[in-house]
Amino acid sequence: MDIKSEISGKVWKIEATPGTEVEEEDAIIILESMKMEIPVAAPRDGKVTEILVAEEDLVEEGQVVARMED
Repeated sequence: MDIKSEISGKVWKIEATPGTEVEEEDAIIILESMKMEIPVAAPRDGKVTEILVAEEDLVEEGQVVARMED
């Protein structure tokens, strides 16, 4: 499953790495936009399989930033 950014912004912090088990709504990545920190959350329980961005990267709304599996 692709996890997409809901906003444009800068990757402030990566909270999960590949292999991390997450629960629905756990923060995977924290974005910074207009001096606010906005989490990109897991849409369901599962395991993060891939992080497609690095800290300080700029992302666009709708960009795939991570992938996970059940």
